[in-house]
Amino acid sequence: MYRGVATFTLDTGRCPPWLFERMVKLGREMTRVLVEEYGPDEYIKRIADPVWFQSLGTVLAFDWNASGLTTILTAALKEGIRGQERELGIFIAGGKGKTSRKTPDQIHEWGERLSLAPSHVNNLEYNSRMAAKVDSSLVQDGYQLYHHSFFFSRNGAWAVVQQGMNQNNQTARRYHWFSESAKDLVCEPHSGISSQVFGKRVMNLVSKDSAKTRALSTEMVQGSYDTLLKDIQLLRKHYTPVSRVVLFRKGADTLTLAALDGVEFKHHSVELEDFSKSKYLEKILSKVSYEQPDTYEKLVATEGVGPKTIRALSLVAEIIYGASPSYEDPARYSFAHGGKDATPYPVDRATYDQTISVLQNAVRRTRLAPPEKDKILRRLYG
Repeated sequence: MYRGVATFTLDTGRCPPWLFERMVKLGREMTRVLVEEYGPDEYIKRIADPVWFQSLGTVLAFDWNASGLTTILTAALKEGIRGQERELGIFIAGGKGKTSRKTPDQIHEWGERLSLAPSHVNNLEYNSRMAAKVDSSLVQDGYQLYHHSFFFSRNGAWAVVQQGMNQNNQTARRYHWFSESAKDLVCEPHSGISSQVFGKRVMNLVSKDSAKTRALSTEMVQGSYDTLLKDIQLLRKHYTPVSRVVLFRKGADTLTLAALDGVEFKHHSVELEDFSKSKYLEKILSKVSYEQPDTYEKLVATEGVGPKTIRALSLVAEIIYGASPSYEDPARYSFAHGGKDATPYPVDRATYDQTISVLQNAVRRTRLAPPEKDKILRRLYG
């Protein structure tokens, strides 16, 4: 997976109509040229590349470091190819907010129009749902998903671009998936994750280092529900209400979590988890213990299983059975901070040069007026 840092601040307001219209027009031309040159499957692959996606958004004149680049670029591309999907061989479903929840229906509609095999359509819908579920349940990083778009070709290549927001630090994080690299949907499935801020203790259950946690979680739900519930009862003894959490003492004063601002909290996450108030959790655990999914992916895919269920099983595996998951934030992608001094990592010159070259050639081959082409090319050269 590509790794690094990207700066995405949450936007307020709306994209000006004149800018969106321009992005639709240019996005249509860029897509047409790129599909003619490389084919629809390669276009899907490039969408799944965070550097290429970001560069395309910049070429279309949106702010490079704003969260709106993701939502507006996707909307512009979707609108730009409207009516030309069959000709191009590219189809885009989903979008921001309520539109994101329509993604499976839109995929299904395209499947019917194209007379795709039901099994193929079901597979596309499944991958869309699982990408959203994995990034909300298995990557517990504090970002709430609010945008989900699914790109696919007639040949079966697909990409997911989804974005989450963190209201506490006012930043956004973008998750990229590609069909070729997501052979295992619950183990290192991303083609890239872009974020400004790194979490210091992110429960990363898609990491290779979390394999034992995934295996134990599956094993636990295949066993007795009574045994699993006893393990949950043991976790409940670890819970410490925030009002009683003492971080450190200074003289006669006691500083608690509730009284602190900006101080790193060093307690384990199990100490903040109040499982005693969750009857719904017991209901879901009873359900999965009855159904007994034989793989971790099937467990995650089970209706009703969400972040708290996954977190409970992970904490049982860690606290009681000694299988610690990865707590390393998987976001490692940078456009802003890769530098000539190799901090935090050297700039990948070959990748950047190739991306610029592809976009330059695409701009030259568009049917835009020469002055507009020159303006775009100057931005690329700059």
